[in-house]
Amino acid sequence: MQDIDIQSVEIYMHALQEKITVALEKLDGKQRFQRDPWTHSEGGGGETRVLRHGEVFEQAGINFSHVHGTTLPPSATAHRPELVGRNWQALGVSLVLHPWNPYVPTAHMNVRFFAAPKENKKTVWWFGGGFDLTPYYGFVEDARHWHSTAKTACEPFGTDVYTRFKQWCDEYFFIRHRNEPRGIGGLFFDDLNTWEFERCFAFVRSVGYHFLPAYTPIVEKRRALKYGEHERQFQLYRRGRYVEFNLVYDRGTLFGLQSGGRTESILMSLPPEVRWEYDFKPDKHSPEAELYERFLKPRDWV
Repeated sequence: MQDIDIQSVEIYMHALQEKITVALEKLDGKQRFQRDPWTHSEGGGGETRVLRHGEVFEQAGINFSHVHGTTLPPSATAHRPELVGRNWQALGVSLVLHPWNPYVPTAHMNVRFFAAPKENKKTVWWFGGGFDLTPYYGFVEDARHWHSTAKTACEPFGTDVYTRFKQWCDEYFFIRHRNEPRGIGGLFFDDLNTWEFERCFAFVRSVGYHFLPAYTPIVEKRRALKYGEHERQFQLYRRGRYVEFNLVYDRGTLFGLQSGGRTESILMSLPPEVRWEYDFKPDKHSPEAELYERFLKPRDWV
């Protein structure tokens, strides 16, 4: 049986949250994160950190959680009936960043670990996570940089890893009722236990490490671009897609709500302002139309 080291995963998750907190406060330059420790109803807890009304970020949230319980919610056992009746632990760091400037994309990153032991049975465990980008106005060089960094994170673990997890990301972050992707993708993986524990853990650390190098240069390049009310309204409209995906399809949101998680922490991923418009269609040959025609279609960016 493979040995798993939950304590090392927890130490890493804490350190990752702190590293990203410090980097984003420096990047924003105006506000600091509010820190809210919390406890889970069955056991464990976490800390939610939220930055609001900054120079760059309208809202940014970084969650750490390590929770456990005795009964898994339906979202976790629907495709894994062998987990029914097991105790469980779930650890993770998740973040969502919503900038003010419509030319700066929204970003999401998540790394997580799950373990379900049972007496006289082999512990079921896996890692999951990834990062993806949701632009409102597309820039080819930004998309290439984002995906090139994602590919770099994967390269030490196999020549096919980026291709597989990039495709999985395109498929996962797809809003089926809109028949469109949420953004330009990145990496997504779940149920990762095909390698030994240490190799899986090393891959997760690589994904976590490469998020800031993937995102920070894009923010620095776009944060000062001038925009007006037209661009802001389109940003708010496209944020509606983010809300729809998270509330309808996102596994982490469903797991958190069904397992009795802290609602404020789970829903901190939602943008603070958003709008919907009936049957919106962008003007032909506009930058808004280019987002749909060129960027919201899975493609090889590298």
